[in-house]
Amino acid sequence: MKKIIKFEKEDCAPCNMVSEYLNMKGVQYITVNPFDQPEMAMKYKVRSVPTVIVEHQDEILHRIIGFKPEELQKALAV
Repeated sequence: MKKIIKFEKEDCAPCNMVSEYLNMKGVQYITVNPFDQPEMAMKYKVRSVPTVIVEHQDEILHRIIGFKPEELQKALAV
């Protein structure tokens, strides 16, 4: 099963747009603030928010930086 991790900050407008998109699609995801959990941000090499990681069996299948609905749709369809 795919695991979806969304790195975000609370005051980030594009982050909110990604959340709204994922919620609209009924996608379950884990939300991580890279400033509160820097070790997780380092593990996934996250340098900006929003970043969405789609992972399967500890392998990163997709990394989407910013609000890109077309890329999100493709990543979630796989």
